[in-house]
Amino acid sequence: MQSQAHSVGSPVWFELATSDQTAAKAFYGHVFGWQAEDVPMSDQPGLYTLFKLDGDEVAAAYSLMPDQLEQGIPPTWYTYFRVEDCDASAALAERLGGSVVVPPLDVEAMLRIAVLQDPEGATFCIAQLKSHPGVGRIRQPGCITWVELATRDLSRAEAFYRELLGWQLTQHPGAPAPYKIAATADGQIGGMMQMTADWGDMPSHWSIYLQVTDVDQTLIEGQQAGGEICVPAFDAPGVGRIARLNDPAGAGFYLISFPAQ
Repeated sequence: MQSQAHSVGSPVWFELATSDQTAAKAFYGHVFGWQAEDVPMSDQPGLYTLFKLDGDEVAAAYSLMPDQLEQGIPPTWYTYFRVEDCDASAALAERLGGSVVVPPLDVEAMLRIAVLQDPEGATFCIAQLKSHPGVGRIRQPGCITWVELATRDLSRAEAFYRELLGWQLTQHPGAPAPYKIAATADGQIGGMMQMTADWGDMPSHWSIYLQVTDVDQTLIEGQQAGGEICVPAFDAPGVGRIARLNDPAGAGFYLISFPAQ
């Protein structure tokens, strides 16, 4: 097992909200080798699934509540970013033009969390670490290695996240559309891209990237496990090979493999 520290502003936890928790456990276990460990939730009925890779926590999953399904909330992957003070950061997000979806609350003695939306409506979460250290493995094969915001207003998003999470943002010189790379004391952790007309009326949103050794083979395995290809594999010059896959319930994520060094 590994010990993973997380700097303020970095992704610290990843959570799948799904309409089919059983299918999710089978899918991510088959495709990525994640082991599922179910634990009871203290604040609501049901079980919380911890996904582990070689004993290290890499993500989690829970079932959407009936009222959430009635509201049309789709299965989605959520990213939590580390903050020093959850309450202060939630208040700052509002002053910066964002909104608080779920006010700060304690998850037992482990974390204090909140669910926020940025000024363009993209949903993300923040976490103040207490007894829980966050994911034990990140930015490695078989794990989430990158997070990415697709936004309608790149300059507005850049100002918001720089102020809220302390990111250093630099221009990606080779991207086909305006793209900013986000860095913390942990190094490069993600990016944000300007959405173009090709995106249609899709709203601003966050996505995760899972690192694999072979994107094309993983797409085959994902389909065999009940997933659906959303974006076929393509080569991003200077970056790697990328595709987007939906799990059996429809929660989407990107796959990425890097060139051999």
